[in-house]
Order: sequence, then structure tokens, then C-alpha cells
Amino acid sequence: MPTADRQPGAEILLRALRDQGVEVIFGYPGGAVLPIYDAIFNQNSIRHILVRQEGGAVHAAEGYARSTGKVGVVLVTSGPGATNAVTGLADALMDSIPVVCLTGQVPTHLIGNDAFQEADTTGITRPATKHNYLVKRPEDLARVVHEAFYVARTGRPGPVVIDLPKDILINPAPYAEAAKTHTSYRPRTDPDPAQIRKAVALLKAAKRPVIYAGGGVINSGPHASETLRSLIAATGFPVTNTLMGLGSCPASDPRFLGMLGMHGTYEANLAMHGCDVMLAVGARFDDRVTGRLNAFSQGSRKIHIDIDTSSINKNVPVEVPIVADAGKALDALLAAWKADSTPVDTTALTAWWRQIDIWREKNCLAFHQDMTPGAIIKPQYAIQRLFEMTRNLGKDVFITTEVGQHQMWAAQYFHFDRPNHWMTSGGLGTMGYGLPAAMGVQVAHPDAMVIDIAGEASILMNIQEMGTLAQYRLPVKVFILNNEYMGMVRQWQELLHGGRYSESYSAALPDFVKLAESFHAKGLRATSIEQLDAVILEMLTSDIAVVADIAVDQKENCFPMIPSGAAHNEMILGTEVEGDAAAVSDQGFALV
Repeated sequence: MPTADRQPGAEILLRALRDQGVEVIFGYPGGAVLPIYDAIFNQNSIRHILVRQEGGAVHAAEGYARSTGKVGVVLVTSGPGATNAVTGLADALMDSIPVVCLTGQVPTHLIGNDAFQEADTTGITRPATKHNYLVKRPEDLARVVHEAFYVARTGRPGPVVIDLPKDILINPAPYAEAAKTHTSYRPRTDPDPAQIRKAVALLKAAKRPVIYAGGGVINSGPHASETLRSLIAATGFPVTNTLMGLGSCPASDPRFLGMLGMHGTYEANLAMHGCDVMLAVGARFDDRVTGRLNAFSQGSRKIHIDIDTSSINKNVPVEVPIVADAGKALDALLAAWKADSTPVDTTALTAWWRQIDIWREKNCLAFHQDMTPGAIIKPQYAIQRLFEMTRNLGKDVFITTEVGQHQMWAAQYFHFDRPNHWMTSGGLGTMGYGLPAAMGVQVAHPDAMVIDIAGEASILMNIQEMGTLAQYRLPVKVFILNNEYMGMVRQWQELLHGGRYSESYSAALPDFVKLAESFHAKGLRATSIEQLDAVILEMLTSDIAVVADIAVDQKENCFPMIPSGAAHNEMILGTEVEGDAAAVSDQGFALV
């Protein structure tokens, strides 16, 4: 029986969550976690959002975490509840999102007996999480919960699973406060001053520098992005972002070259290819950024700041490794830059910017939109108009995406000036991410405008979460670029597989307007150019959830594009852009 210092495990669990500052749980009940749901019923301090599938719960927690900087919390039952969450956990691991996932488990004495709804959750999730726990003793419960939150948000953030046998939730357990220090896991956050001095010396001597900032800058918190902007202003260096780093540098900053990588801009990719000194901050040199490794920025001297030691020298050898929190390293770098009186080579920097401006003149994101009434809508124009029409709303605008062509067009044409306003699946590339992520963002920011830019194929992966939007009156807007194809698959089939469109056409799509209405939302459709603005305006001014089905050009491809395994100067450009990417000499200038 419970005593003054011992309560049922489920009550101890909720007490620990409250002490960790948890305000929201995204979950779905089942037999193994009913004691937790009973405890939730008897309190009002933590809100529970009932999702429609466990994968959606994790994505919602990711959206919540990514937009707030807090740890997202998930609650699912044993067996299929836990296995349905695996994709979301893997997604959070790849993109370094802090999530704590509470999974139910059969009673301890039945573990290993193939009991009803039993799964080896810790075994299954080990490769998909930063860390996981199976709680076997009541006295470990509170400590494990506190430790899981510490692990999830400390160092390189990531998902942590706590597997909870049903008897642990029912039986009395003691409470323990969170430990003030952790001896077993203490990531290095402060940079080595000697390495900072080496980095500044390299940067001061640079003739063709570039700053390459990734999601680690955003994960470090708003201060890191502010310091990055100060460093850019102090140095005058060009800067580019990864997909996950968008918003860390304002898109409106004239020194911003746009996103780099497979669908990055001409100027960003050629600057990376031709630079002589590269400062990489909170980025991991993944394959979508580097392309062909033996041709990636050859001859450049690289400085790499990352809190994850294993990321440094993993893909690309670097000359100055700095293991530290991105924000603290940028603070130190900026202070050292200002303290160092060594002059920069202004003549070389002026020439470098002149070359970058020549690359910019290529206007690699150019497209032609026919404005004749009845003309088909270009997907790029749809995103551009969405961006322009959200600028004067007088409220925060958060964008999530699914995965595919629409995701890349959103990254290219929706411009972000602040961090934490762009949520997308980068490393894992998870279709179905955008709608539940938007749901999590809307829960965290009830007065904001939250828009999921989607494709008609991806949105169907988790369309059932429209039911969650209805239940909690979450006014999320879904902006579908509908080309009736799995667009990125079709594009690769066209460019790399001789136009053999094998199983990439969706022959039986639903009526998205009626589908939206069946979920108590508003459905809108635009099929030609003259309808687009009116649909966007009605979507943005509606106070309920909206699905806007935008019929776009089926044949449009997403350019620029660096084919998988190609070098940065081997880009394919769109038909509106003259010529392919110029080769770049060892001096970083286009060869004639």
C-alpha cells in the first residue's frame, strides 16, 4: 500500500515529469499503460494530446521540441504501440531532436514469455535512440526519468526511450529528486581556447572563406543564432545553411548564399567548392551536402565545431576540430576575432565577393509562371506567393513539411529570418512527418500560424491526424502541392532511369476537399493560376484547420540538383537558367 514516501509508480512517473517542466504529452493508450492514464485523469497540470497513431505522436513531439527548444514527451503502449513509434524515434535521432518516449511493457515476470503485446522494445529501439532504459525496480523509476531528460537534452540532443513494465507502474515506488550532477555522461560544451586561436588565425588569413552552419546552431538555442549573425557581420564572410540550419542566418542577410547541397543554390555550392577556408558549425558533412567526397572542397582548410566528438573527422578530415556547444564556441570565436588585430586580406575578400556575385547572377532559382487565366500553377510560384502573403499576418509563422519535391521548394522559396520556425525531416527523410509535426507546433504556439507544406503522397501517410486537429481545435493549415506523382521519385526516374515511371503515379487520390470536410476542417482547391491567391487568403484567414489542394504542374522538376555522388560543380540547372554549373579552378574562380 502507498505510504507517505511511496506512491504507485504511475504517480511517481507524473511527479518526475512535472519536476522536469513537462506541460504536454502526445500519446495513445493501451493496456500496459492504463495505470499512467489513470494517473493523468486525476491531475490537471500536464496536458495530454490524443493522437491517432503512435508514429504521429513522436513527430508531434518533434515539432513541439523543435519549435520550443524543450524536450518533447511521448506515451505509447507495449508491443505495436512501441514499434509504431520507431520511425519517429529514428527520425529524431538523425535530426538531433530531444524526445523522451515512455513505452508500456508487460509485467516484469512475463518479459521473455511472448506475452500478449510484448516486444523487445529496448532491443528494437537501441539503434534508433540516443539511449534507452528498461525499468526493473521501483526504486529506479524516478532516477531513470530524470536521467532520461538529462540525456535527451544534453550534448547532441536525441530521443530516449523508457520502457515501463506494468507492475512497476502499479506497485509503490519511492520518489527521488533529479541529480545535480551526472558523472557518467558529461559532454564537453566549452571550447578549447587554443583551438579557437588556431581557427581565428586561419579565418584571418582566408582569401576565399565560407561559413557553413547546420542544425546544431539551432539546437544550441536562440543565442547561438544571434552570435552567428554577429560573427557574420564582424567578418563580412559569406554564409550558407544546411536544410536543418535554415533560419540560423536570416535569409534576408545579403551575405546569405542560400541553402547548400543536393538542391542548394548555385552560388552556395560553388562557394563551398572553391573556398580556401571553411568554418563548419553544428553540421555533420552528410552526403546530401558533400556529394562526392573525393571532390568536396578540395584544398580548403576546414574548421569544424560540433558537440558530438564522433561527428568530427567522420566523413571529412578537418584541420581544426573544436568539440563544444555551438553557441559557446561561436561566442569564443567572436571574442577572439575582435581581440585579434591581424588584418584580413580585403583585396582578396573583395575579389571573392565579386566572384560570388557573378555566380548569383545565374539566378539559379529562376522559373517562369504563365499568368494567363487558366494557366497551370508552378509549384515554385505557389510557395513564393504563400511566403509573400504570410509576411503581413501580424503573427508568428511556423512551417513544417513532408518529404519530397515540395520540401525542397519550401526550403528554396520560403525564406526564414529566425530559428525554430522551420521543421522538416532531414536525415531520415520521413514521409508523413509534416502534419503531426505541425500539430505539435500548434500545441506549443496556439496563437501562431502553422502551415504544413505537403505533397499529395506524403500527406496521406499520416492523414488520420486530421482527427487530432479536430478534437483539440488546432487550426493547422495544410498546403498541398498536388502533382499526382511521388514527385521526387518521378524526377529521379526521369533524370536517372530513362523516364521509366515505375509505380510513382498516384492513380486513385482522394478528393482532398471532401476529405478535409469529413475531418471537420475546411477544404479548398486551386486548379489554375487565377484561383491561387484567393485560396491562400481564405486559408490564412480561416480560424479552423484547412486543407488547400493546389494542383501544380506535373512535369516540373526541382532544380538546381546535384545528382547523388556528383561534385558541387556538377549541378543540373533548370531550363530557365542558361548553361550548367561552371567548373571551378583551384583559386575558386569559374573557368572560362
